[in-house]
Amino acid sequence: MDKFLLLRHFTFLCCLPSKFQETVQCRMCHLQFPEEKCSRGRGICNADINEACVLVNISRRAYLLDTWLAIMGCQKNCADVQMMHWGIYTVKFRCCRDSNLCNEKL
Repeated sequence: MDKFLLLRHFTFLCCLPSKFQETVQCRMCHLQFPEEKCSRGRGICNADINEACVLVNISRRAYLLDTWLAIMGCQKNCADVQMMHWGIYTVKFRCCRDSNLCNEKL
């Protein structure tokens, strides 16, 4: 009887929507140029309760609207940053945890 109850609770937890789960799956790509597929580090990572999916867009300062390079993955203590200047580049961080692979849609 105890095994049946344990299996029932396990099945229930597996079927909860991702916002109630402790982990969320994120798209991972260490190097992606515009209009191209992921060049390095392609895969999926699992963000635990202290992490979020992140999309980092890097653009050259003169062309703020044009992404020069994108990076995706899991990030601890992720925070949205609209514009951070780094030399001749502008960096944007966008974080999410609302669904699996949510950083593909940012």
